[in-house]
Amino acid sequence: QVQLVESGGGLVQAGGSLRLSCAASGRTIAYYHMGWFRQAPGKEREFVAALSWSGSIVDYGESVKGRFTISRDNAKNTVYLQMNSLKPEDTAAYYCCVLVNARPPVPRGEWGQGTQVTVSS
Repeated sequence: QVQLVESGGGLVQAGGSLRLSCAASGRTIAYYHMGWFRQAPGKEREFVAALSWSGSIVDYGESVKGRFTISRDNAKNTVYLQMNSLKPEDTAAYYCCVLVNARPPVPRGEWGQGTQVTVSS
């Protein structure tokens, strides 16, 4: 099927920015709905962003709306998550995935290894 590798995480101060990448291989993701989720230690997985294959649907979790932007570059078979105005509450491991449905976002089951984002105050 498809393999996903997240990258771009790191340590950043509150108010800073990061761009996460999700590189796909094995199949083109051009016609896949894609999403980002995050999970902090001891907390449930939280929806972050979703993007339908055509781009007609773009949704965000309430906690990140207005600060994060999901996008894709089909030529690079890559999905991105631009994260601005970061807050300590954004600290988590971030995962991308294929979605069987964009709205509401329903993961298909493929996940990357995750990339850690740590926001200091």
